Amino acid sequence: MKRVCVFFADGTEECEALLVVDILRRAEVEVVTASIHATNQICSSHNVVIQTDTTADRVLNETFDAVVLPGGMPGTKHLAANEIVKQVCVTHANNNKLVAAICAAPSALAGFGLLDGVKATAHFAFTDQLAGAIVTNQPVVLDQNILTACGLGATLPFALQLAELLCSKEVADSIAAAIGFCR
Repeated sequence: MKRVCVFFADGTEECEALLVVDILRRAEVEVVTASIHATNQICSSHNVVIQTDTTADRVLNETFDAVVLPGGMPGTKHLAANEIVKQVCVTHANNNKLVAAICAAPSALAGFGLLDGVKATAHFAFTDQLAGAIVTNQPVVLDQNILTACGLGATLPFALQLAELLCSKEVADSIAAAIGFCR
């Protein structure tokens, strides 16, 4: 079974995080939600309290098939400043595992040095923070093992792309049909 870690921080955009978790769990991927704070409870960017499965320090030495950073403010700033998130993302990227970020969060990947020479996208207010990236205006961009998306409106295509990359096109298409999303 494929395993994915989705990092959460206070100020995370809840829809970007939870839609990814939902779609991947529908694909029967084991998803571990990890708070970067001392507790496994965060308060999202729209004041929704979310209980995560664990905390980031507990996943530091685990191996995943993918790592996901949702956007949101100030959640993205918290993720970008967290050494565990950085270490996990860099380690997984260097081991050719999938590293994904949406909305403002690709700026964190740029800060970690993971977008040098890589095609990427982000929320329009953050594309100037994608140092080293080849910035595109597409909603979802896959280049090598880095998947980025431009924001909340691209969350379903982003999550379905993750399901396709981790499982298969058939699985992603089946989920899309089941939820009434035209791909």
